[in-house]
Amino acid sequence: MIKKTVLTVLLASAVVGGALAPVSSAQAQYYDGRPPYRGDWRGHDDWRRHHHGNGGAIAGGVAAGLIGGLIVGGALANRGPVYEAPPPPPRCWFENREVQNQYDDGWHYERIRVCN
Repeated sequence: MIKKTVLTVLLASAVVGGALAPVSSAQAQYYDGRPPYRGDWRGHDDWRRHHHGNGGAIAGGVAAGLIGGLIVGGALANRGPVYEAPPPPPRCWFENREVQNQYDDGWHYERIRVCN
């Protein structure tokens, strides 16, 4: 139970840590082979309108989650067999033991089953 909890916390921290990793901006100028385009008369740049530059953060989080999952999965796969052999049945035998009488405070022998 504790092992499952610890592994779950480690996996969650790997995923969250990868998703929240700081992303620095590139210093080089973006060039994709097109001629320079300055947008229309309103100053809008249509071909980059909906890109906010957070694709690297998403890709980093996905990669961190996959790598963390592979590491945790590899650690769990090398555990060996999970089953345990059942305990041996108890050994029992009969012995003659001295027991006290209930009525006259005397003693007598009875055959009693004794187990480990």
